[in-house]
Amino acid sequence: MKTYEMLYVLDASVSDEGKEAFVKKFEDIVSANGKVVSTDKWGVKKLAYPINYKHDGYYVLMTFEADGSVVKELDRVAGLSSEVLRRVITAKN
Repeated sequence: MKTYEMLYVLDASVSDEGKEAFVKKFEDIVSANGKVVSTDKWGVKKLAYPINYKHDGYYVLMTFEADGSVVKELDRVAGLSSEVLRRVITAKN
């Protein structure tokens, strides 16, 4: 298993319960076939440029160990969620 980092930006207008639900959803996907090392919630920050007319986003960095199939599933689920403004998953060396 390799170590990966997933940085994703949620819509800042989502409720606190909704934000926690997304964090838990992504952690559960990883936990099914891997291990979550850490989840850092950076909070609401101003975006560098507007995305879908939004100027603020809720940033979360999740570090995890898993196989490539988990990465594909995370990317697929995040892409289907309209509340996820941006996401990037990188292999950590």
